[in-house]
Amino acid sequence: MAETPQEQAISPLDAALQRVGDRWTLLVVEALLEGPRRFGDLKDAVGSIAPNVLTQRLRALEAERLVIAQPYSDRPPRYVYELSDAGLELAGALRALADWGARHGGGEPPRHDACGTPLEAVWWCPTCERAVDGDEADGLHHV
Repeated sequence: MAETPQEQAISPLDAALQRVGDRWTLLVVEALLEGPRRFGDLKDAVGSIAPNVLTQRLRALEAERLVIAQPYSDRPPRYVYELSDAGLELAGALRALADWGARHGGGEPPRHDACGTPLEAVWWCPTCERAVDGDEADGLHHV
């Protein structure tokens, strides 16, 4: 008997997308990579995001423990937002997405400051001290 979608194991990519897989959430995370920001500063950094959408994304990121809200005013209640350690780990994924977007949608890929060469993201095994391609990586078969 075939498994129903609910019975199938969730892939790591699906799990990540369920947590941070929409445009606004990723843009909020990108803005917070530069450091803590207040709501108005985040709204300006993200651009055309509606305030209610920004509020929803910040609450969802807090619920996922990817963002920490620190109060700086009680009346009215106001917060400064910053990425948690888990949120900071998203930097690599965002860099890879930005690089892909630059190569396939226009724009400039990130470059090495010292020589100007476009940078490449690679999987790295710290034990073997070498790059690993997708065929050698367990868990990348669905990606």
